[in-house]
Amino acid sequence: MNNLKTILQRIDGKGYKAYKDLTGKYLFDNFLLYVDYVQGDPFASPSQIRVRVDSSKNGFPKELFKTTTSIMALEDYVLRNLNHIIKKIAKGNRGTGKSGLIASQSCGQEILKRTGVVICPQYIEARLSFGLPAQGRRILAREAEKMFFGELPQIVEKSLFYSNLNIKELKMQIKIVEDQEYIRDNLDHRGLVAFIANDSILPRKSGISDKPMQSNKVVPFKSPQELEVTFTTPNSGQITGMGIPKGITIIVGGGYHGKSTLLEAIEKGVYNHIPGDGREFVISNKTASKIRAEDGRSIVDVNISPFINNLPHGQDTQKFSTENASGSTSQAANIIEAIELGSQVLLLDEDTSATNFMIRDERMQKLVAKEKEPITPFIDKVRQIYEDLGISSILVVGGTGDYFDVADTVIMMDEYIPKDVTAKAKEIAASYESKRIKEGGTSFGKVIKRIPNPESFNPKKGRKVKITAKGLHTIIFGTETIKLDSVEQLVDINQTAAIGDMLYYLSKNYFNKKTNLSEGIQLLLDKIEMEGLDIISSFYGQHPGYYALPRKIEIGAAINRIRTLKILDYNILE
Repeated sequence: MNNLKTILQRIDGKGYKAYKDLTGKYLFDNFLLYVDYVQGDPFASPSQIRVRVDSSKNGFPKELFKTTTSIMALEDYVLRNLNHIIKKIAKGNRGTGKSGLIASQSCGQEILKRTGVVICPQYIEARLSFGLPAQGRRILAREAEKMFFGELPQIVEKSLFYSNLNIKELKMQIKIVEDQEYIRDNLDHRGLVAFIANDSILPRKSGISDKPMQSNKVVPFKSPQELEVTFTTPNSGQITGMGIPKGITIIVGGGYHGKSTLLEAIEKGVYNHIPGDGREFVISNKTASKIRAEDGRSIVDVNISPFINNLPHGQDTQKFSTENASGSTSQAANIIEAIELGSQVLLLDEDTSATNFMIRDERMQKLVAKEKEPITPFIDKVRQIYEDLGISSILVVGGTGDYFDVADTVIMMDEYIPKDVTAKAKEIAASYESKRIKEGGTSFGKVIKRIPNPESFNPKKGRKVKITAKGLHTIIFGTETIKLDSVEQLVDINQTAAIGDMLYYLSKNYFNKKTNLSEGIQLLLDKIEMEGLDIISSFYGQHPGYYALPRKIEIGAAINRIRTLKILDYNILE
């Protein structure tokens, strides 16, 4: 502490770069302060610090560290509380630019593995942004002293010591997350791909807010009796709701009756949610993948032949590449890539699908002969995907009853209330037999796993590595811009930031011209499980406090959208 005060007094009034002298480690009464990075001027990205409280002082009971799930829930709770305390204590603006800023990693409705707070049996550590004060570019050391010796100790005391937290709320969050994980882990052996608890609140506040809608008009979810299942959870006891079985499920109903709202809840059910979100017990298979058309994306050596064949001019669809995909070819590629990455559930909404990819009706079949139509529609492949590969599908369908023929389960949304209308749909299908001809053969076809060329990944712009997340759906990777607008299950910009650095790490460590795309990503995720997300920042000294763990599906989606991607070889997935 005294060394820090001495340095601040010495550099008071000097040019901003003199703040660089603060880099280092300082012992306070109750915590260690690490000044990891000092910004170059008051308008640049803020300085980055860590504060660490030893376990002999912080008071966190050892039983809270019993599982990776409980640690994730604990870290999330402490991080959210830290954000709240900072808002109450930090004065904020103290001069030019970012002067006076104290900030931690932001959180949404999902509980993710994050790096903003790290808790282990040895210590608790918070990673913060810290805007060192200046007037113009002259150091305001007295204002910096107020931040370091006034505000920061208060923030640490109120947020990183167990006795100062709301213990009841903290334990409730841990128990709820444990129960969410319990249900997700037990979906498969119950023959389910998703579960929506009774009384869940699915509608969101608005198109730009993921918080639950607060209105007396909101209809709580209620399962139809035919699909009702009960889980006996470790902490919350019995939880009853709608189980969506493996196979092919279609969701039907009139416009504005809740079809897409249900599907959106299911696609976000791959994540755990905070207490009060309304979707705490909307639980999906962790590999579920939202599939949509994506005009204009690049595709590199993807075997789309199960869906598209006999293109004009003889273009190869077993190793299909394009810089500018159509709606149908992009949707085909998105499905094949999801399968390649291990997805066990495909989620589709006809509103965001290519019509000619989803269905080709009887009249069109009569007008345009099959030998003149390269596309085999999804309706003719969805059963094969399940029977050959064991991959289920959940589809929102409002415009074609032909899907009744291939569905195992039909759920109708009626004013946000689900009804099991499977029997009625099958009766209609039998009474009004479709005369369309089934296309696409008797099996789905080969699925290949591609081996990427590590030289495809160049994060340098000039001589410097440049990897930056620009919002939720854009990564600047060297001179490349990776667009992820149609990757709908990304929920946090910190996931996007992590993906950018993961691509670099993968190219240096796991993509060795022998390891395929899926294997390489899994090896990295296994290493992160053992050593933490910090490892991906080690290559070029980035502060590790602004990562959130993405899924394998989203990491792979980013790789598949790098326009410089090159594929070396292929493994056939048996």
